[in-house]
Amino acid sequence: MIAPGPAVVVAVAVAGGLETAVGEPPGRYHPVAFLGGLIGRLEARKFGVPRFAGAFYAVSVPLGSAIVVYGLVWSAGAVHSIAAAVLSGVVLWVASSLRMLLGSARSVIEASDDDTDAAREALPALVGRDTGGLSPELVRSAAIESLAENLSDGLIAPLSAFLALSFVSIPAAAAAAAFLKATNTMDSMLGYPGPLGWGSARLDDLFMLLPARITAVLISLSAGDPDAPLRARRYAYKPASPNAGWPMGTLAAVLDVRLEKPGAYVLNDVAAGPTERDGYAAIALTKRAGGIAYLLAAIAGVFRWL
Repeated sequence: MIAPGPAVVVAVAVAGGLETAVGEPPGRYHPVAFLGGLIGRLEARKFGVPRFAGAFYAVSVPLGSAIVVYGLVWSAGAVHSIAAAVLSGVVLWVASSLRMLLGSARSVIEASDDDTDAAREALPALVGRDTGGLSPELVRSAAIESLAENLSDGLIAPLSAFLALSFVSIPAAAAAAAFLKATNTMDSMLGYPGPLGWGSARLDDLFMLLPARITAVLISLSAGDPDAPLRARRYAYKPASPNAGWPMGTLAAVLDVRLEKPGAYVLNDVAAGPTERDGYAAIALTKRAGGIAYLLAAIAGVFRWL
């Protein structure tokens, strides 16, 4: 098996290269789409004790995903040492998302003033809230909030898990990225109020605890504003999620804008709502923070290599 240091560098390079060149696998072939279909079928089944069933799903689906990925990468390594590193990079790419997030946010921001109805129609690709009647400022706020939260869930979480478990083995690293992606997918589909989604929501809260705070630091670094997470402490607790408020609040702090989900929370309430220019700045900062994350991961592999 290839040494961990070079394998991490290869995997991160493969994942980052595919993310830049391709963005996302085609929808019908995307493993996450298959996972979503499986979760949908599980959700449709009726149980006498839905909270117990939900807790079982919350653990078994991510664990099953991790076991499958571990076996595939281990088998690839048995054929050729570099194959495990390349395949683990493909897994990390599939488990991550940045380019699609940036593109979806740009579509919303571009239309927010000139065609607000079109922006509202595009917004469900980013958020799960009711978009009807949102003002241009609230449309942009939702897009900016999604940029921050999905940077954490969609890139920093799987990348952090990959790096952490690379100290065990490359198959374990790939399995960890798959586990985090499955956990987040379970939360997205089931983790809303209700007994079936309780386990998925709690597990996601646990595993996103550290990535959310790492994301806040990366956003502040990308903005050249290292004090931003400290300023965001005042309102990071306002969202119901124990984690989402940190990256969202930090982005609100560096942009000095008010972010609001009507009826739920307001972040940085002393500032004005985001302009179109603020929206583009949020996209640029998110892209830069993602690039920094890939770069730091590669540097960590180089140091282990040396």
